[in-house]
Amino acid sequence: QVQLVESGGGNVQAGGSLRLSCAASGRTFSTYSLGWFRQAPGKEREFVAYINTSGMSTNYADSVKGRFTISRDNAKNTVYLEMNSLKPEDTAVYYCAARILFGISRYQSTAYDYWGQGTQVTVSS
Repeated sequence: QVQLVESGGGNVQAGGSLRLSCAASGRTFSTYSLGWFRQAPGKEREFVAYINTSGMSTNYADSVKGRFTISRDNAKNTVYLEMNSLKPEDTAVYYCAARILFGISRYQSTAYDYWGQGTQVTVSS
């Protein structure tokens, strides 16, 4: 079992920055990979970023590449999403998720076994 709790969301103007955190508990943190997803009103949940167990491999959605950075601190059981140059279209609820089993593409939400409750990010123009 893995419990995930996101924090750090809020309201920000376009061009601003936010840093999301996701604190994990339960299963040994360094044994699973993690992802960030987001869901805007009326839209499907979409992949944002992925990081492997060691933190040495990351992937990003094209829409956030160069602006967002995913990282993890295995000593603190926490994964982060640094978001810079925010745009109004980044407005969504952001979720972190833990991927225990492999077999489904990391870009698919169905690849993840545990989810946090989400944190709202609102970017105004």
